[in-house]
Amino acid sequence: MKKIIGLVCFFIAVGMLLMLITRNNLVGLIIIALLLFVGYNCFCGD
Repeated sequence: MKKIIGLVCFFIAVGMLLMLITRNNLVGLIIIALLLFVGYNCFCGD
């Protein structure tokens, strides 16, 4: 279950990154960084 949550968070962050190409928003960038961090830790962590 943890790997699935990590994978979902990672791909949400990738989708938001694509959205950010059209709009530059600092809050979106912070959310992307947070989701990438959570996704990496859940998917690749112990």
